Amino acid sequence: MVGVDTGREDFADSMAELSLLAESAGSIPAASVIARKGKTDPALFIGSGKANEVKKVMEEQEAELVIFNHPLSPTQQRNLERHIGFHVMDRTGLILDIFSKRAQSHIGKTQVELAQVRYRMSRLVRAWSHLERQRGGIGVRGGPGETQMELDRRMLATKAKRLENELEKLQRQQRTQRRARNRKDVFSVSLVGYTNAGKSTLFNALTKAGAYAADQLFATLDTTSRKVHLDEVGSIVVSDTVGFIRELPHQLVEAFRATLDETIHADLILHVIDACSPVAREQKAEVEAVLREIGADDIPRIEVMNKIDQMPQTFTEGAVLVRDSEGIPSQVFLSARTGLGLDLLRSALAECSQMTDRMRVEQNRAKVQMASDEFLAPLPERPETSEFNPIPNRKYSPNDA
Repeated sequence: MVGVDTGREDFADSMAELSLLAESAGSIPAASVIARKGKTDPALFIGSGKANEVKKVMEEQEAELVIFNHPLSPTQQRNLERHIGFHVMDRTGLILDIFSKRAQSHIGKTQVELAQVRYRMSRLVRAWSHLERQRGGIGVRGGPGETQMELDRRMLATKAKRLENELEKLQRQQRTQRRARNRKDVFSVSLVGYTNAGKSTLFNALTKAGAYAADQLFATLDTTSRKVHLDEVGSIVVSDTVGFIRELPHQLVEAFRATLDETIHADLILHVIDACSPVAREQKAEVEAVLREIGADDIPRIEVMNKIDQMPQTFTEGAVLVRDSEGIPSQVFLSARTGLGLDLLRSALAECSQMTDRMRVEQNRAKVQMASDEFLAPLPERPETSEFNPIPNRKYSPNDA
């Protein structure tokens, strides 16, 4: 594993996270090489000296793969593989590999495949560079490598277009289901949070759904929705979504727009935070950044501080419901694994649902009032004659009507 330390405070945590990502993908981390640079090298990213060091460590450890904790350009990836002599993968490619293994639903698999196709399209310069310009002369346009690269690019572009159309069809189905819920005025809650914060465990504790939950990164990729019955308000819908991670590639956010749509259209967001993590504040900031990017930053939310059972000496008060200055629930300290504090979360959900119901009633009343006002408004003045011409300077006759 290779990382470039540019002086950021969270660099060590980012490298530790890369190790967890590698393990989630089925690899065994053997060694780390750290480069301290203020500016990356445009050709080899880490410079020739560090590249030689990586090659030496690879041979000593008998390793098979180099994983960079940063996105690499296609040219940098190609140059590094030539220089080191081993396969090189960047952080984006590693996350895509994990996503391809974890996606279960049709829409999840389609999203991952689309992201992979787009990623491969940008890497064609590396894939066929060994065949470029092998043939020349008058009347010959390029070599067989350029021809093959163009064929691959066209094939991938066609596949990307097909996947985009298929994804749009699936999104339309999602919108239809969402409109049906909206017509019934069902209160919808979306679980978001940093990966491995305990979203799926909390989802199972609330809904008894039995969704897959594990102590690993990106255990959940597909959005799962279930009904939850609350004594005070009846049924609400809770959705579990894909976890976020620091430096989540933009193309992955775009590809998973269909999954994140549930978050955008939710009435309330439960932001699940690992209260025991030493970098909880940084993880919270990463999630907030993605919510802003997808346009969900103005949706009401409750912060769920999870895993308080793992540090009882810190959370001595146990489960707690915190309210803001207006008396609205803003934080809940609980343990999804043991069930401690779930009753507080349920009461907070019921309270927020009742507030939303009142807002909907007021909005509907305002719409009805507006419609009645328009109906009772006086008609616009117009001449009481059959010769009225709505377009001035133009005459009509029965023949050209």
